Amino acid sequence: MLRVQRLDPRARLPERAHATDAGYDLRALDGGVLEPGARAMVRTGIAIGLPPGHAGLVLPRSGLAARSGVALVNAPGLIDEDYRGELRVLLLNTDREHPFTWEPGDRIAQLVLITPALVEVVESEGLDETARGAGGFGSSGVR
Repeated sequence: MLRVQRLDPRARLPERAHATDAGYDLRALDGGVLEPGARAMVRTGIAIGLPPGHAGLVLPRSGLAARSGVALVNAPGLIDEDYRGELRVLLLNTDREHPFTWEPGDRIAQLVLITPALVEVVESEGLDETARGAGGFGSSGVR
């Protein structure tokens, strides 16, 4: 169960558009305009109580990215189990020419609940060998 507290009576509870959706839509409390290249912290007007053993990831909405070039500055944003403050979304307008305008109640991000693997951290003198090794950042080639 995801407990949600409205911090403002205008706030909308997270909801899934379809029963099989993994993400719960987060909505803007207020409207605004984001100029090209600018970023903004957008209020949702809600706080959440995650189920024990869970964390939340705030992820971008693909439609906003495709249509308007809107991304999240810190995607994914991590919400720890014990956080009780207001959920806020850090929007970034990547469009170089057009401002992005949103209205109160517009869907601006999505919340996905996960169960993180909480493992013991142990210092090691070395690591086991793998085929990939230390290769990263494009090491597997272009195609």
